[in-house]
Amino acid sequence: MIAYINNTPHEILPGESILSFIRRNYGTKVVPTLCDSPNLEPFGSCRICVVDVALEQDGRTRAMAACHTPVTENMYLYPESENVQKLRKNIVELVLSDYPEDKRFVKSEIPTEFEYVVQSLGVDEVRYDSKGKNKVFESDTSHPYMRSDLNTCINCYRCVRACDEVQGEFVLNMMGRGFDSHIIKGMDVSFMESDCVSCGACSQTCPTDAISDIFQLNKQVPEKKTRTICTYCGVGCNLEISTVGEEITAIRSPYDAAANLGHTCLKGRYAFEFYNHPDRLRSPMIKRNGEFEEVSWDEAYDFIAESLQNIKTNHGPNAIAGISSARTPNEENYLMQKFMRAVIGTNNIDCCARVCHSPTALGMQRAFGTGAATNSIADLKYTDCIIVIGANPTDAHPVTGARIKQRMMKGVTGIVIDPRKIELARYAKYHLQLRPGTNVALLNMMLYYIISEGVEDKDFIANRTEGYEEFKKEILALNIDELESITGVKKELVRDAAIAYATANAAMEFHGLGVTEQKQGTFTVQLIADLAMITGNIGKKGAGVNPLRGQNNVQGAADMGCQPHQGAGYMNVHDPEINEKYKLFYGAEVPMDAGLKIPEMFEAAIDGKLKALWLIGEDVVQTDPNTLKVKHALQSLDLLIVQELFMTETARQATVLLPGASFLEKEGTFTNGERRVQKVQKVVPPLAGTKPDGQIIIDIMNRMGYEQPDYTAAGMLEEISQIVPFFAGIRWDELGENGKQWPVAKDGTDTQLLHEVEFKRGKGLFTFKEWEESNEILKHGKDFPYIITTNRELEHYNCGTMTRRTGNLEILKEDVLLINPDDAAREGIKEGDMVMVESPRGKVDIRAVISPDMLPGVLSSTFHFPEIMLNIITSDEHCSETMCPEYKVVSCRIRKSKGKFKNPLKRNQLTDANL
Repeated sequence: MIAYINNTPHEILPGESILSFIRRNYGTKVVPTLCDSPNLEPFGSCRICVVDVALEQDGRTRAMAACHTPVTENMYLYPESENVQKLRKNIVELVLSDYPEDKRFVKSEIPTEFEYVVQSLGVDEVRYDSKGKNKVFESDTSHPYMRSDLNTCINCYRCVRACDEVQGEFVLNMMGRGFDSHIIKGMDVSFMESDCVSCGACSQTCPTDAISDIFQLNKQVPEKKTRTICTYCGVGCNLEISTVGEEITAIRSPYDAAANLGHTCLKGRYAFEFYNHPDRLRSPMIKRNGEFEEVSWDEAYDFIAESLQNIKTNHGPNAIAGISSARTPNEENYLMQKFMRAVIGTNNIDCCARVCHSPTALGMQRAFGTGAATNSIADLKYTDCIIVIGANPTDAHPVTGARIKQRMMKGVTGIVIDPRKIELARYAKYHLQLRPGTNVALLNMMLYYIISEGVEDKDFIANRTEGYEEFKKEILALNIDELESITGVKKELVRDAAIAYATANAAMEFHGLGVTEQKQGTFTVQLIADLAMITGNIGKKGAGVNPLRGQNNVQGAADMGCQPHQGAGYMNVHDPEINEKYKLFYGAEVPMDAGLKIPEMFEAAIDGKLKALWLIGEDVVQTDPNTLKVKHALQSLDLLIVQELFMTETARQATVLLPGASFLEKEGTFTNGERRVQKVQKVVPPLAGTKPDGQIIIDIMNRMGYEQPDYTAAGMLEEISQIVPFFAGIRWDELGENGKQWPVAKDGTDTQLLHEVEFKRGKGLFTFKEWEESNEILKHGKDFPYIITTNRELEHYNCGTMTRRTGNLEILKEDVLLINPDDAAREGIKEGDMVMVESPRGKVDIRAVISPDMLPGVLSSTFHFPEIMLNIITSDEHCSETMCPEYKVVSCRIRKSKGKFKNPLKRNQLTDANL
C-alpha cells in the first residue's frame, strides 16, 4: 500500500500511524510533538502533531492528529503546510499562556524538549490572557533521586502515562480542572511519601523537566555518550551514559533497546555513584602479621605466582581452586576457567551460578538438552498465560517484572506460585500460596489434573517427547489429597490453574531462586519442563521455560565454563574426546578428573586439602549460607586471593587483595537471561591503582609461564568463538547496539527461539519425581518450628556492596523480618520490634515488619546488610543434584530480642552445628 507525503509516494508498513509513517521517511523533526513518547501509547492530547490530510492530490485537506491516526492507502499528507504551521504555533501559545513568564522564551545550553518545540516553531510572543494562572508550586526535593517543579508542567500527561503504561505503579495523576489542573503523587504527597519506585520513567519522558532527577538537573553538556549494559540483574538493560571528562553525569535508557525498551529500574538508572566512591580499593595489598600493607602490582603478582607455584609443586594442582564472578564479563570468566584448567591444571573452578541457577541448567539440560531460556522477553506480547514460580520479578528483575505486570493488568491469565503474596499475586488470577519446600508436590498436582482432565497436548507428546507413558503412570498414582495437605493449597485451585495453563494458546513460564534454592531444585526444574512439554508450550512464540537469572552475567559465567564438570561451551570435561579438543586449543594439558563445587571447596579447605583459593567479585562470607563455616573455611587456607571493588566481609579474610575495575571501567560482553550477548563498553578509565579483572588474570597467566595476549574484548571474543560452539558467529564489531542471542551461526545469524523443530537432545524427556521433605525440616523442624525464606528487595542487590554506597541507602536502610500478624501476636512482637531469629547454626537480631503477605509459620528476609549477616542462620542443606544451597527452607525459632548484641560475627561462635 502507498500513501503520499508532499505528493511523494511511500510504502506503508502494517500498523503505522501518520506520525510513525512520516518520521520513518522524513525523520523526527518534521512533525513536532509534546504528548508523544516512543514507549507510550498514542494519546493525542497536545495536537502539536497535526498534519493536513487529503484523500486526493491537492484536494481539500483536514487537519488531523498524526500520533493516533492510522495512515491508510492513498492518503496525501502535508506535514509542513502553512495551515498546520499556524495551528501548531497557536497551540503552543495557548500552552505558554499557562507557563511561567520568565521561562517562556529561555534559550538553555541544553534545551528541554518543550523549549526546542517553542524555538523550532518560531513562537516569540503570547497573545492570550494568562491571568487565570495564579498557582505556584513548591519544588519537591524530598527524595534521594526524584525532583519536581510543577510550575513548568504543561499537563501533557506523559509522566502519568509512563508511570501507568511502563512501570504500572499508578503513583502519578492529574488533579483539578482548568488552570487548577496539576500533577499529584499518590494522595497529593511528596515523592518520598508516595509509592514511587524511583524507576525514573517519568523523569526521562518529561518534556519540560517539571519532573526530573538529581542527575538530569545537572545541566552539563555531555562530552560523550556511551552505550553499555547494566551490572545488576539478569535483565541486561541497555544504558546510555553521559560523561564529562572522567565523570559520569547521568544515565538514560535508550528507547531502541531490545532488552528494556527505554525503561530501567532505580539501580540501573541511579545507583552508579559507587564507581568512584571513596571506599573503592585503589592499591594491591598483602596481609602481613594480620594487617594489610599496600604493595605494587609487581610485588603482588610475584607473591601470587610464587605462592601458587609452590602449592602446586608441594600439594598438587587440586590443592588450588577458583571462584569466578557473574558480575564480570564473559571474556573475564572465560579467562578465569582457562587459567585454572590450562595453567594450574585443575577443574576446581566454579561461580555463583552454583548458588542460584545450577539446578536450572542441569534440569533443563536433562529435559531439553540445553539449560538456557527458550524464548525472548519480547514474546510476552504473544502469550495468553503467564506462570511465575518462585520468583518476585517486580523486585528482583524490575524491568521484566513491570512487563509481566502490564500483561496481567491487561487481562492475560496470571498464575503465581509463591509462599509470599508478592506484588504480581495482586494481578494474577491464581495465587497458589504453598508451603516452602513443596514445589515438587504442587507441580505434580498440576500435572495430575492436566492428564486426568484430558487437556494434555497429545500430538506434541507423541511427536516431540519420550518417556511419557511411564511418567503418566506415576503421576496418576499420586494421592492428591495428601499433596493438598503437604502444600497447603486447595486442590480445586490447583486444578483450575492447571487447566488455565494447559488450555492457553501459548503459556509462558518464569521461575527464580524459589525454585532452585531447595533440596529438590533440579527435580522442580525438570517438572517445569514436563509442564511445558505436556501442554506443547515450548518451541513457539509466547510460550517456553524462562529462568530469571539473578546476577547480570550468571548465564554467561556458566556459558564460559566456570563450573567443575563442564568447560567453555558446556562440554563435558571428563570426556576423552572433549579433553583432547581443549588440550589442542589451549596448547596445554587439561585435567579430566572431577573438580570441586563451591560447597566442596569450603569442606576441602577445612579438611586441609585445599590450600589456595582465588576469588573474583563474590562476597561469599556475606552471601553464601552458613556464614561462620564459610569464614572458617577461608581462614583455613594458606592463600586467599580476592579481587574486589570494596573491602567486603570476604576481602577482610584475604591474603592478597587486588583492586579490580567496575563494569563502567572495562569492556567485554554480558549475556542476559534471554541468551542476549551484549557489548559492555568502557565509559570511564579505571581508577588510579586499579586494573580490569581480565588483565589481572592475563598478567598472572604470563607470570606463571603461559603466554596470553593482553586483554581486548574483540580479541577474547575471537578466541571464545573458536571453542564455544554457540558463540561461533559472535564478533565484537558485529554485535551492534542490541547484541545477539545465542546460538549464533558462523554467518552471524542469531536465535530468538529455541526448540522450534526439535530439542537439543533430540526428543524432550519426561521425568517423574516424588516429593520429599527438606532434610532441614526433618532434622530441626520440631525444635525450630518456623521456616524462614530469603528474598531480594528492589533497592539493593545481593550483598548490597555497590547499592549501599549510593542514594538507594536512603530509601532502604536495613534488612527486615516479614512476619505474619498471627505469628507476631503469638510471640508478643509488634511492628518495629527487634526480633531474635535463631537456627541450629546461630542467631541474628532483625527488625520486624508485620505483613499479611506471609503465611503463618513462614518468615522472610534479605541479606543485603552486613550489620545483620542473615546467612549466619542459613544451612548447608542443598539441592541433591547440584549442591545449590537451600536458602528457601531454613528452620528457625523467634522471640522478641533483648537487644544485647551488636556485632553478629562476634556474637556467634563456630560450633559443631555449623560444621
